[in-house]
Amino acid sequence: MASSTPPKPQVKFGVRTNSGRVMSLPRDEDVTLPHVSEFTSTSSGGPLDYVDYMVTMPPTPDNQPIGADVPAATQTRLGNHKPTSRLANKGRENAPERSLSVMRSTNKSTLIRSQTSEFDHNRWLFDSHGTYGYGNAYQQADGGTGKYDETGLSDFLNKPWKPLTRKIKVPNGILSPYRVLVWIRLAVLVLFLVWRVRNPNQDAMWLWGMSIVCEIWFAFSWLLDQLPKLNPVNREADLSALHEKFETPSPENPYGRSDLPGLDVFISTADPEKEPPLVTANTLLSILAAEYPVEKLSVYISDDGAALLTFEAMAEAVAFAEVWVPFCRKHSIEPRNPEAYFSIRKDATKNKKNPEFVKDRRWIKREYDEFKVRINGLPDLIRRRSNTLNKKASHEREDSVGVSIDNSNPLIKKATWMADCTHWPGTWLTPAPDHSKSDHASILQVMIKTPHPDPVYGVPDEHPYISFTDVDIRLPMFVYVSREKRKGYDHNKKAGAMNALVRASAILSNGPFILNFDCDHYIYNSFAIREGMCYMMDRGGDRICYIQFPQRFEGIDPSDRYANHNTVFFDGNMRALDGLQGPMYVGTGCLFRRFALYGFNPPRANEYTGLYGQHKRTISTSSTGSLRFTMEDVEQPLAETPDIDAPMKFGNSRMFVESIRVAEFQGRPLADHPSVKNGRPPGALLRPRSPLDAPTVAEAVTVISCWYEDNTEWGDRVGWIYGSVTEDVVTGYRMHNRGWHSVYCVPKRDAFRGTAPINLTDRLHQVLRWATGSVEIFFSRNNAFLASSRLKFLQRIAYLNVGIYPFTSIFLVVYCTLPALSLFSGHFIVQTLDVMFLVYLLLITITLMLLSLLEVKWSGISLEELWRNEQFWVIGGTSAHLVAVLQGLLKVIAGIEISFTLTSKSAAEDEEDIYADLYVIKYTSLFIPPLIIITLNITSIFVGCSRTIYSEIPQWSKLLGGGFFSFWVLVHMYPFAKGLMGRRGRTPTIIYVWCGLLAITISLLWITISPPEGSTDGSASITV
Repeated sequence: MASSTPPKPQVKFGVRTNSGRVMSLPRDEDVTLPHVSEFTSTSSGGPLDYVDYMVTMPPTPDNQPIGADVPAATQTRLGNHKPTSRLANKGRENAPERSLSVMRSTNKSTLIRSQTSEFDHNRWLFDSHGTYGYGNAYQQADGGTGKYDETGLSDFLNKPWKPLTRKIKVPNGILSPYRVLVWIRLAVLVLFLVWRVRNPNQDAMWLWGMSIVCEIWFAFSWLLDQLPKLNPVNREADLSALHEKFETPSPENPYGRSDLPGLDVFISTADPEKEPPLVTANTLLSILAAEYPVEKLSVYISDDGAALLTFEAMAEAVAFAEVWVPFCRKHSIEPRNPEAYFSIRKDATKNKKNPEFVKDRRWIKREYDEFKVRINGLPDLIRRRSNTLNKKASHEREDSVGVSIDNSNPLIKKATWMADCTHWPGTWLTPAPDHSKSDHASILQVMIKTPHPDPVYGVPDEHPYISFTDVDIRLPMFVYVSREKRKGYDHNKKAGAMNALVRASAILSNGPFILNFDCDHYIYNSFAIREGMCYMMDRGGDRICYIQFPQRFEGIDPSDRYANHNTVFFDGNMRALDGLQGPMYVGTGCLFRRFALYGFNPPRANEYTGLYGQHKRTISTSSTGSLRFTMEDVEQPLAETPDIDAPMKFGNSRMFVESIRVAEFQGRPLADHPSVKNGRPPGALLRPRSPLDAPTVAEAVTVISCWYEDNTEWGDRVGWIYGSVTEDVVTGYRMHNRGWHSVYCVPKRDAFRGTAPINLTDRLHQVLRWATGSVEIFFSRNNAFLASSRLKFLQRIAYLNVGIYPFTSIFLVVYCTLPALSLFSGHFIVQTLDVMFLVYLLLITITLMLLSLLEVKWSGISLEELWRNEQFWVIGGTSAHLVAVLQGLLKVIAGIEISFTLTSKSAAEDEEDIYADLYVIKYTSLFIPPLIIITLNITSIFVGCSRTIYSEIPQWSKLLGGGFFSFWVLVHMYPFAKGLMGRRGRTPTIIYVWCGLLAITISLLWITISPPEGSTDGSASITV
C-alpha cells in the first residue's frame, strides 16, 4: 500500500540588498557560477567575498548537523563534496573551505554572520569542518578535525557577528525635496541676477553697480555653504556589542579582561586667572571617573603657564578623586563633574535604589564643599607661604654675609615656594629670569601612577563615613606636564603645547588614541568615550583619523542672544559633512588616532579625478610600508609634498620612534570577521602595562624640551599644524587631504559640555580669532584650491568656504549701507519696483523658508536658532569678520603678526544673576562699523520720510523699497543694539528722546541742503 509522500520543504534563493533585506528570487533563474578564485575573501587577497553567493533553506533534518543516530542512507544522499578555498585568518591552517553557492548577490559588503538572532547557515558551514554538497546540508567529517569537533548550532545562535555602528540615512521624504529646492533656488537666483544685469537703473548706476556686485557674491557664498549639505547622515553606536566583543570571556580572553585599546586624554590650560583652577579640576574629575577600563586610561594636563596654583589645584583634585570616583561608580552618577552634578535642579534620588545613596551623597557634598574652599584659598596660601620662606631665606643670607639686605629692592628675587619648601621651577608670582611664562624649565610630575591591571575593591570599614565594598577604587594614571620655554624660541601657542603632550604621552603610556579637551569642557556622558571607540573599532575603522563630538554649552542665556550654542553649525553643517569625508576638527572634544596625528597615510584611500571628482579610484597607501624608517632617517631632508609623503623626522628620541609602530598596531580594529582589513587578533591587548621607571620619565622630560622640535617635521607634517590661530581646522584638513575619513558622533545624551562667552565683546573677539584664522588659511598652502585628489569634491567646497567666508564681510558692509544711501539720494537699486523684481524676491524668500523648514527636519535645530544664527551672521560680518580680513591682509602684505588674548572662562561674579556677564559693556573698536550702519539706517528712514512727505511729486515706491531694506538691516542688528543698552531698564529714557530729536534734526537739515524734487527755488518750503 503506497503511503503519501510528505511535501518537501521549499528552498528559497535570495540576494541580500544594501539595506540588509533579503529578496527572494525564482529557482529557475539562470545563474552563472563564477570562477572558483572569486570565492576567496577580499581580506585574504581574492577579489570577492564568498557571502556574495547565498542560498537560504528552512531548517529540516536534511540540512541540520548529522549525528550518530542519522541513517547511513541519509548521509549517502548528502554527497561528499569539499570546496577549495582558504580562510582569511592566517592562524587557522586547517580551517574549512568554502563551497559553491547557487545565487550571486550584488551586495559585496554583506555581513558574513547574520546581524539578527536568526541562524546563519552560511557562516555555520564556513566555520565548521564537514562534508557537504550543494545547499546547506552538513555532515561531520569522519574522525573530526580537533579544533572544530564541538562546533554546533548553539555557538552561532548565541553569538552572531554584530557591527558596532550603523549609519542612518535621512528619510528620502525629507532629503529629496531638500535637494530639489536647492537646485530650484539656485535656478531662481541665476535668473534673478540675469534680470538685474539686463535692467540697470539709469538714474543711479553707482547704486545699481554696487548692489549687483554684492548680490552676485552673496549667491556664490550661499552656494558654497549649501552644496556640502546635500548628503546629511546620522549614526548610532552599539555599546552592548562593544562590551561583548572586547570585555566578555572567550577562548582568547578566558578571564574577561578588557581588550580595548589604550586612550590618552589631554587637558590644555594656560592661565589660572582666566581659566580658574576649580573649573580645570572639575574637568579632571569627570575624566578620571569616565566609564572606560581604568588600566587603559591615562590623563595628561598641559599647563602652558607653568603656574604653581594649577599644580597644587591638580594635587588637591587627585586627593578628592580618591573618594569621588568610587562614589560615582557605586551609584552610577551622571554627570561626573561634581560642580555640574550638585547644580542640577532635580530630584537626585530618582532611579536610585541603593539605601546608602542619601547618606553617601550628603557626605560627598560636604567633602566637595571643603574641596572648593581649599581650591579658593590656594592663591593666598601660596602667597603667604612664599613671603614667609623668602623672609626666612633673606635672614639666612644676612646671617651668612653679615650685611643687612633690603627686601624691597626689585633686584632681589622673590621666589615662589612649593609645599615641600623648595623653589617652584615654573613661573613665579614675581617673574624672574628662568621663572616666567615664556622662560622656565620643563616640569613633569606623575601624580597618579599606573593602576593595577585587575580591579581593586574596597574593603569593609576602610573608610569611616562611606563604604566602597565591591567598588573598584582604582584611578587612571594622571600626569602634570609643563613644557620647557626659553627666550628666542617660537613655542607655537596651543599647537606646540599639544605636540609636547603627544610626545610625552607616547613615552609614558602610548595610547593608540588621543582625546583632547579644553580646560572648561568636561565629560557629561561617562559612556561617550565608548561610543567614539565603537567607530574606531568597527569594520573600516582603520581609515578613520578622528571622531568629532558636537560642542554643547552651559550658562548661555535662554534667548541665546548671540548664537553662542552655534547649533546651526554643529547640528547642520557638521552632520552634513559626515555624509562626505567627515566633519572638521573644531579644537576640543575630538578622539584622534595617534598614527594619523603622526602624519602617516591611511591604509586605503580613494582618489577623485574629473571636473567635480566624478571618477573614483581606490589606491593602497601601504601604511605598514610607511613605517620602514630607522634612526638614520631623521637626518634626511624634508619631503616636498607634506600631505602625501610619509613623515620621517620625528626627533632624536629612539624610544619615541619605536613607539610609533606599537601605537599603529594597537589602534587596529579587531580581526573577528574575514571582511575586516588591517585588523589585529583578539586578545592582543590583554597584557598589563609595565610600570613606569626613572629612565622612561627622564625620556619624557627630554621630548618636551624647547629644542626637541629643531630640524624635525613637528608642526609641519606631524602633530598639530603650526602657522595659524585656528590650528584645529588646519590639522583636520591635512588629515582629510591625505585620504583619511572622520566621523561625527552625536550621542543621545550630550557627550561633553563646556562654557562659552555670553558677553558681546568676548563673543566678537572669539569670532574675530576664528575669522582671522580662516583668512590665514586662505593665503596659505592649506587653501582647498591646492588640495590633493584624495579630497572629495564637496569636502573641498566645504574647506574652501572656510577660507572664503570672512571676505563676505566686505560685501555685507556695503549692502547694509545701500538702504541708507538709497533713502539719502532718493533713488533705489532698481529703476522702479517692477513686478518681475517683486516676483523674484518672493520666489527667493519662499524657497529659503522651505529650505529652512526641511533643514529643521533633518538636523533637529529650531527656527529660532536659525534666526539667531542669521542675526549674528550680520553682526559678526559687519564687525569681527571685516577686521579679520584687514588683519589677514596686513599679515600677508606687511608681515605683521597677529596676537590674541585668551578667552576668559571664569563665571560671573554676581551670584544672584548667573547671566550678569551678558549685560556687561566692554567697549571695543569692533563696535564702530555696526554702530555706523545702525545710525545711518535710522537717520535715513527719517530723511526718506521727510523727503517724500514734503515733495511735490512723492515717490512712495522708492521710500517703500529703501525703508523696507533699512528695516531689514535694523532687525538683524537688534541683538547688537540690545547688548549696548546693558541690563533691561537701566538705559535712561532721555537717551531715546535725544536719539529721536537728533534724527529729526538731521533729516530736516538734509531737506534744507538737498531739497526734494520739484522744488524750483533751491530750498524746501515747509508750510505749517
